[in-house]
Amino acid sequence: MTTTLAHPETAASAADARTAVEPSVRAAAGEGTTSAPGIVRRVAAVLGSAVWKSAAVLAFLALWELGPTYLASPSTRVFLPPLHEVLLAWGKLFESGTIQGHIAASLTRSVAGFGAALVAGVSLGLLIAWYGRLNSVLNPLLELFRNTAALALLPVFTLLLGIGEESKISIVAYAAFFPVLLNTIAGVKTVDPLLIRAARSLGLNSFRLFQKVILPSAVPTIFTGIRMAGTASILVLIAAEMVGAKAGLGYLIVNAQSSFLIPDMYAGILTVSLLGLGVNFLLVALERHFSRWRTAVGSAAS
Repeated sequence: MTTTLAHPETAASAADARTAVEPSVRAAAGEGTTSAPGIVRRVAAVLGSAVWKSAAVLAFLALWELGPTYLASPSTRVFLPPLHEVLLAWGKLFESGTIQGHIAASLTRSVAGFGAALVAGVSLGLLIAWYGRLNSVLNPLLELFRNTAALALLPVFTLLLGIGEESKISIVAYAAFFPVLLNTIAGVKTVDPLLIRAARSLGLNSFRLFQKVILPSAVPTIFTGIRMAGTASILVLIAAEMVGAKAGLGYLIVNAQSSFLIPDMYAGILTVSLLGLGVNFLLVALERHFSRWRTAVGSAAS
């Protein structure tokens, strides 16, 4: 058998030729990162994904626009105006500065109550979860108040604190407190015991154990409660503003309804929905920021 050995220079030339040709082939096939077909495909994929995810919302908005006009009776159309009339009413409220003032009033109350609930709920939740005796003492009382609806106590807060800002901020804090508290307790109690044993075997004291193991592991569960509390703070506030308030989105909605300004009423409702959606997106972004270590660990493991 005869074996033919290629000359080293010939082999090197062939390798160089392949190296020069492969990027052109990949670019022609659309595999290059900067090729026009590849960019077009990526943009099309992103747009297709966005349209698919928002299909239900777009269908609802289309039904809102076309339903009152073509499907509802004239009497119903008075109480359910099409979307474009609501948007026009919202634009007029924005031009006059009315909607901005109501949003500012609601946000101020909601942020104040939510902040107080966040500090109190996380602090007390960590203490209750860390000290078992404190949990056994406070748990019956907490269960009693947790099962009492916040709006059921609105008359109590109004009688004790008046119809001013204190009662509204307090009812928001009450409604947002329990989701944060209960999820903080659950997050600490569900930390993997093996992590705690490993940390103690490495010589971590209680403070370092709490800082490096307990809190990072409990962050996702805590943020679940924070997101629930953020939603509750807005919804309860809107209901509280419908009673005895002179500003806020709840006042705008009930005042427009009583004045028979139906498009303005729906504009206020739409603003509440968008505000809640924005708060949820903000809290999700914060959760991702404080849970980056989980993504890093998952990437390293894979």
